Amino acid sequence: MATDVRTLADVERAVRSLCRHFRTDHVILIGSQAALLEWPDAPIIVRTSGEIDAYPGNIREWEDRNREPASEEINALFGWGSTFHEQFGFYIDGVDDRTAKLPPDWRAEAVTRTILDEAGELTAVAPSARDLIVSKLHRLTDKDKDFIAAFHAERPLDIDDLLARLAECRPDASVLAGARAFLASLT
Repeated sequence: MATDVRTLADVERAVRSLCRHFRTDHVILIGSQAALLEWPDAPIIVRTSGEIDAYPGNIREWEDRNREPASEEINALFGWGSTFHEQFGFYIDGVDDRTAKLPPDWRAEAVTRTILDEAGELTAVAPSARDLIVSKLHRLTDKDKDFIAAFHAERPLDIDDLLARLAECRPDASVLAGARAFLASLT
């Protein structure tokens, strides 16, 4: 029976699958489930999702060679309704390095996890929790708000720091105003 609560084992399965298919040794995770690298036992609401958003670390090289978006390949082989989805109860949403709005230096604080595979060591890379939340502040859908509020309830956020990180992304004034208002509502 499929569940929409993701685990670190799901993340590891996604990383192994993408590394094998794209012949790379690392995968970048974005979206809610990227938080599992830093907080594997996060509250259920933080881990609730039917998908894991990810892309191979060699995305540009792969796309140059194959002349098609890697995200389309991911969605066809591992996406919603795929054999992978049916077999494992979750799917991989193919994204790329332009999908999430992250601070320019997010990689300096990225969280990594080594995953063992028969081919050797693989690496999962994800934005830090605060940078992941910055990306969510750009959209602020109800799901994003629930994620941020649940995160804040368990691990209080530094609001000023988040707003400074968000400003580094140079968002529209409306995005910044919406983020300020929402973050103020958490205190």
